[in-house]
Amino acid sequence: MTADPSMPNDALNLAVLTRIADALERLAPPPTAASDVHAADGFIWDAAHGRLEPIAKINRIPIELLQGIELQRRTLFENTERFALGLPANNALLWGARGMGKSSLVKAVHAEINAKHPGSLALIEIHREDLETLPKLLHILRDADRRSVVYCDDLSFDHSDNSYKSLKAVLEGGIEGRPESVLFYATSNRRHLMARDMIENERSTAINPSEAVEEKVSLSDRFGLWLGFHSCDQDTFFAMIEGYAQAFGIDIPREQLHAEAREWSVTRGSRSGRVAWQYIQDLAGRHGKTVS
Repeated sequence: MTADPSMPNDALNLAVLTRIADALERLAPPPTAASDVHAADGFIWDAAHGRLEPIAKINRIPIELLQGIELQRRTLFENTERFALGLPANNALLWGARGMGKSSLVKAVHAEINAKHPGSLALIEIHREDLETLPKLLHILRDADRRSVVYCDDLSFDHSDNSYKSLKAVLEGGIEGRPESVLFYATSNRRHLMARDMIENERSTAINPSEAVEEKVSLSDRFGLWLGFHSCDQDTFFAMIEGYAQAFGIDIPREQLHAEAREWSVTRGSRSGRVAWQYIQDLAGRHGKTVS
């Protein structure tokens, strides 16, 4: 719209204001769509736009294929089921060796709970770098009529990272606290979420060494449930391989399967659930089998 100089002042001012309003409306971002926790079973928290992004298909492994972690599997399942049924349950920290099924177990347990109690739980993944927006996410979930497990994979903190404060207030001690409809699960390679050299360095350089690390180290204490994952032995590694081969219909003599799996683990320099899965993908490809 172009203002006509011959127009009366009031009309001219109105025309100018209209042009400004139209320009601002074009520049403004569209309103954020309300997040519907019933839109899917899995979501990723989009911190930039403050909304939940539905996941059509969650990338996961059937729980029965997770070998060598039977105690952890049973404990996490029971804790999650109590939560799904509206009973008290603990936030959980799954810590330990890389590739031993920590994140796979969280996703597998979620699938099992929803299979047993359809639609009872939403699984929402939040990235570690977005933890400072966790209170905003919880504000959305607080009034939702569906229970949710908020999950952060590979959680850890470095010297200059203060995002742990947002998580700490949510887990315990914040004035608003964690909604009863939300549980928080995290996986980490570190039991105390900090590298040992960071802990020792802060102790050695601080005026009060014990207080210097207390704030960060105490974060892990606020998880009521700790589940440790440790490197597997050869028998457990072979059990993983055999379970995968049977599940995907890969017909290969047991001795050959073990020999190939052993050689694969040697080339990788480790034995773990992740290494077993990588070997099975290679083996399935060679035998023309799918593993989805």
